[in-house]
Amino acid sequence: MSDEPKYLRLTVELTVEVLDVDALQAAALSEIRHPDADLSEEERTEQAELVNSDETGASALQWLIEPDHVLQLVKHINEIEPREAVLGVEPSDGPSEDEDDDEHDHHHH
Repeated sequence: MSDEPKYLRLTVELTVEVLDVDALQAAALSEIRHPDADLSEEERTEQAELVNSDETGASALQWLIEPDHVLQLVKHINEIEPREAVLGVEPSDGPSEDEDDDEHDHHHH
């Protein structure tokens, strides 16, 4: 058998409720403006506009998530080595309901 690397992809789905979009955006903006942020002046402006124009808060949240925190999920496992972490944040309709409730197709709005 050949010793080709074997890869496993972990998919984590997490739904969060945005309690205060303005505060979330403000927090993201302070990250973007932080002197340690590796951004040119142009990029800062661009990112700030992106965060401000995204009323869902998804762009802001993406700025605030630490990739290192995601890797904590597997850090304690010596037999694997994290190779790639891709994190997407997108608007959601809320937590998915239990499958059992779906059978009758009653949509509660």
